[in-house]
Amino acid sequence: MKIAPLVRSYELMVDQADEAFRKVKEEHGPSMACEVHCSDCCHAVFGLFLIEAVNLKRQFDQLDVQMKKEVLLRCNETERGIKRLEEKIEMQCGDQEMQASILARERIRCPLLDENNECVLYDHRPITCRVYGMLTKIQGKARVCGKARFEKGVSYPIFDLDGVYRNLYGLSRELLEEAGADESEKAALLISVPRAITATLDELIRETFG
Repeated sequence: MKIAPLVRSYELMVDQADEAFRKVKEEHGPSMACEVHCSDCCHAVFGLFLIEAVNLKRQFDQLDVQMKKEVLLRCNETERGIKRLEEKIEMQCGDQEMQASILARERIRCPLLDENNECVLYDHRPITCRVYGMLTKIQGKARVCGKARFEKGVSYPIFDLDGVYRNLYGLSRELLEEAGADESEKAALLISVPRAITATLDELIRETFG
């Protein structure tokens, strides 16, 4: 299975996201709260498209043994937090607005965040993490980090995360088709960070279309 070309396409998206963030930081730095050891985005809850999960897994496997062991231990607590969140959401009986509100408020520590509040895979973090401190468009609405200082009534650049998600879906669908999946539309399914790094590459792909 040819994963490398798809990963390269993903890396181009990463570069574009980094450039967008750099420009906003350069032009509107005082409005952004991003700084070393700030870990607000590392407690936000979101899922990974298959192409992101595969890339994260490949990079995680290159960490040294002790570092991987520490991350895997933290995965247990993260998974418990995700389970509690799922139960809260299920209790809302299909109320999508309330479910979205719960999801937005929930804070669960990412297992890749170490004791020094540093990401052990910082250079390979997902695009959502890379653009968290700037204004983003999600489901057609502007979203921003709660610590940011963007002013109301002022026009700022908005990063189109909706468009990025469409492209991530497309790459994930191609990956499933490359793997021989009959139901490649399941590329829309999202994978948690703990699952992405604890499963094998074959398991990630199989579970997505299994």
